Amino acid sequence: MSKYKTIAVIYGSDSSEWEVSCRSGEFVASRIDGNEYDIYEIFARFGKWQLVAAKKCNSMRVTFPEGARPEVDKTDFSIQVLGERVKFDYAYIVQHGAPGETGQFEGYLEMLGIPCSTCDSSTCAIVFDKYACKCYVRELGLANCAPDVFVRQGMEPAEIDAKVQKELKFPVFVKPTQGGSSFGVTRVTLAEDLQAAVQFAFSENHTVLIEQGVTGRELTCAAYFDGEKVATLPLIEIVTDNEYFDYDAKYNGHSQELCPAPVSDEVRELVQRTTAGIYARLGCRGVVRMDYILADDGLYFLEINLIPGMTSASLVPKMVRAAGMDMTAFLTTIIEHT
Repeated sequence: MSKYKTIAVIYGSDSSEWEVSCRSGEFVASRIDGNEYDIYEIFARFGKWQLVAAKKCNSMRVTFPEGARPEVDKTDFSIQVLGERVKFDYAYIVQHGAPGETGQFEGYLEMLGIPCSTCDSSTCAIVFDKYACKCYVRELGLANCAPDVFVRQGMEPAEIDAKVQKELKFPVFVKPTQGGSSFGVTRVTLAEDLQAAVQFAFSENHTVLIEQGVTGRELTCAAYFDGEKVATLPLIEIVTDNEYFDYDAKYNGHSQELCPAPVSDEVRELVQRTTAGIYARLGCRGVVRMDYILADDGLYFLEINLIPGMTSASLVPKMVRAAGMDMTAFLTTIIEHT
């Protein structure tokens, strides 16, 4: 007997990743157990939350055309549809970027007492900011963190250049502190190209992280709570044709995603143990994915993906399949244990 009946799958976002979010949300909605839950797909962007499709338990999916989509009543997270007032009792959030990964949507649900599939609002706010997250992980001592320089909009270019010259070595990665899918990210090998990369990153966020590049194998691992313990999924190794795992490599086929990663048992256990430890210490919930570089001098933490991609070709679904698990059963575990 499930704890919930009416599931709202929330996709779309206020960020550059909104189209990826839609693909992820549609995939999740299609894999949630339709024999157990009523499933409502909500497209949410810039404060306008509309019903895209609905599938009652053991019934056909009904879609709503643009211009005739019922809107969510934000006072109680409900909707009037087909002559019925439906109040959602659980939200599966698949918003990449704001407001789903920033904690804003979670804060709204917390005030209404409605559970959801992700971390709580305070954890989201910390983890989604790459600089704040690195500060927390660095203090945990569970993995190495590359040296970095934090930049806020308004700092003098000469000051930024001087700090990078003093504290880092090229190549460096310049990235907005908030965001995903490699939007606004540049690999910089020459000092004279640094300021253009910083300005490009500012197009995504008002704070920027300049991080020393680390050479090694790129590995990623996901963790979730299975009802008894923090569990991890098989590792994936990213082998890209490009300089790094950028948007083109991620979405246009210019990379190989080796799952399970061809690593030793010792490395696999290290990455899974580190991922489970960070998940537990930061108080994560739902399924999150953590990215690393395995260098000659140890394992380096890169970032946490609070709401990782969930299309059929995304990394977490690949991990689930490699683990021999059914995607519908996996999503039921996430829903019932968050």
